[in-house]
Amino acid sequence: MERAVRAAEQALIEFEIAVETFKIEVENFSRLHHQKLGPMYARLEELDALIAEAKAARTGDAEDLRLAQELRARVMPMPSVEELFHGWMDGDGLFPEAVAMLTDQPVRPPQRVRASEEARKLYRELARKAHPDLAQEEGERKRREEFITRVNTAYARGDEAALRELSAEWAAGPGPEERPPSHSEELYARLEWLSQRKELLTLVARELEDGAIGGMLRLAPDDPDRLLDEIAEQLLAEVAGREAELAALTGQA
Repeated sequence: MERAVRAAEQALIEFEIAVETFKIEVENFSRLHHQKLGPMYARLEELDALIAEAKAARTGDAEDLRLAQELRARVMPMPSVEELFHGWMDGDGLFPEAVAMLTDQPVRPPQRVRASEEARKLYRELARKAHPDLAQEEGERKRREEFITRVNTAYARGDEAALRELSAEWAAGPGPEERPPSHSEELYARLEWLSQRKELLTLVARELEDGAIGGMLRLAPDDPDRLLDEIAEQLLAEVAGREAELAALTGQA
């Protein structure tokens, strides 16, 4: 029974590491997605509103007026856009990089946040050694949880140097205590907890995989930057099409 519990614990830790790794990758890719494509999405929303308003002004139709108001309401106000697309827009409008992207000019790529292979290796090693589920005492569990939080933060930044420092810190600290023998009732309770934890992690993993960003990562797991470039090209074509349509409606063609 003890061997079964230990095997279940190790399997859960590996699963949790995989889920947390994917979660961080989704968060990082989402940030890069917003940085690179955010201005184009915002421009498309603005163009859709302008086109609807131009059509409503021409026809005076009640349905056209309703649609124009609906699309205008969807356009995000400037403060929210600035927050969402930090690094691309400020109170004076789009930064030069964003303008260059919208006009199909060369653009400096946004800062990468994807971790290196060495950082991933360090993260996995630390997560296995310091995982809170290996603690037997509440004080030790709390220490491990605080340490793992720092490890996750460093990995999310792709900070390999910080991960090395954390690895040295853990090696210098108190080692994990040997698990004492457990009674059968405690072992059964432990297995039940592990099963419930696995079910919860399965739901988290499913939500990540079913989300828009997770789906995009699954399309190009080895080269997500290429996928962003392809989407950027499609959005640029849509922006050009909307601008041509708006120019035709307002007589500016």
